[in-house]
Amino acid sequence: MNRRPGLSARLKLTLSYAGFLLLAGTLLLAVVWVFVLRWLPDVDPDHYKNRFNGVVIITGPDRAELLTGFAPAAATALAFLLVFGLLGGWMLAGRMLAPLTRIADAAQKTANGSLSHRIRLQGREDEFRELADVFDTMLEQLESHVTQQQRFAANASHELRTPLAVSQTLLDAARNDPTHGRSDLIERLHTVNTRAIDLTEALLLLSRGDRQSFTGEPVDLSLIAEEAAETLLPLAEQREIALDVTGETTQILGSAALLLRMVTNLVQNAIVHNIPTGGTVTVHTESQHDASVLRVENTGHRLPPELLPTLTEPFQRGTRRIRTDEHAGVGLGLAIVHSIVRAHDGTLHLTPRPAGGLRVTIRLPGTPHGPSPNGPR
Repeated sequence: MNRRPGLSARLKLTLSYAGFLLLAGTLLLAVVWVFVLRWLPDVDPDHYKNRFNGVVIITGPDRAELLTGFAPAAATALAFLLVFGLLGGWMLAGRMLAPLTRIADAAQKTANGSLSHRIRLQGREDEFRELADVFDTMLEQLESHVTQQQRFAANASHELRTPLAVSQTLLDAARNDPTHGRSDLIERLHTVNTRAIDLTEALLLLSRGDRQSFTGEPVDLSLIAEEAAETLLPLAEQREIALDVTGETTQILGSAALLLRMVTNLVQNAIVHNIPTGGTVTVHTESQHDASVLRVENTGHRLPPELLPTLTEPFQRGTRRIRTDEHAGVGLGLAIVHSIVRAHDGTLHLTPRPAGGLRVTIRLPGTPHGPSPNGPR
């Protein structure tokens, strides 16, 4: 934005300090004039004598003489106050604005693309220190977000390139070997294409969840959990895993479609990331202190604590062996869950179970208890 050049903040403060000091001096001199000079006698001092016990006391100069000497002295004092105010104000303004200059320099470096710079302002807690700390926190979050987005873009490009490369390989093989069975080629291309579509839809859903582009409506979280469990019951039975849904009715304001996808992803992950046979998955809903709580637990392998923070990052999987599973997804399950939870102003906590497996706890802002918006089941 083009603006006309103006006075700097330091010069404005300097002029303000000097002007205030000059005004204070003027008022002080006015007080001296009003309350002192007005009481002086306006007579010839040679004829004004006071006799006291035979002693003659001659008064000092009259008002006219004092005014003649007072005006130059007052002008000199005001001139000194003006010079002193300008010099002192310039130094004080520079010292006061020094932290702001550091913040401006950091902002300029950030505008030039450097996100690693930090102000780290020292000294006592004041407005400038608070502003610098907030700016440093913003830079840390921005740098972390940019790094995460760059890593996400690289991973997404890699994941999208894989099915395309496989499709290209299959087509090249079919072109070089016309006798190869078409049905097998079509089936394999269908599988690869389905995976690419699933990945693209997951990326779109992840983006939509981050933007919070939905209209909140009353949703019964317990009914969402039951619907997700019914959808994935065949998969659980196929793997001989017991799927149990418990809890109470709890309502929140949100998107029913996004919440259903959130619970479905959690339950599917709990089924897939489980022991080979005889495992369990428990889905529980309840209300706690004006919040709706969803808890999904499963049996499975023991997870190291340092692995938990990475599970909500895109394209991160708990174990490598699951990558070949047809129900393993594209590595965006918990990332989408985390995105939907943030879009609903909730919190997500991952806790490893001592015996193995994972406990996922989601807290969402609840609504006053009332009848279920979906009606009785």
